[in-house]
Amino acid sequence: MEINSDRNGEKLTIAIEGRLDTNTAPELDNAIKNDIADIKDLTLDLSGLEYVSSAGLRVILATQKIMNSQGKMVVTNVQDMVMEVFEATGFTDVLTIE
Repeated sequence: MEINSDRNGEKLTIAIEGRLDTNTAPELDNAIKNDIADIKDLTLDLSGLEYVSSAGLRVILATQKIMNSQGKMVVTNVQDMVMEVFEATGFTDVLTIE
């Protein structure tokens, strides 16, 4: 998995490429927690995300909970396979997906 961050003031975009699974979820969790302390506007760009497991979903949900209290989070460019997982797990009701 590859994680690319682009910060502009209180706005942060995190692009994720590859597989978000049990092995890579802790890496994403650490990257997000290190970067979002004073962020008001977070975008998760999933255009390169090929797969997400339950461990990855936990990281995304935990991030959404943090951002609910300090700003907003938008998930963009979700691939069909990942969108199917979001739909099956009810994440489409929890996340703002564009």
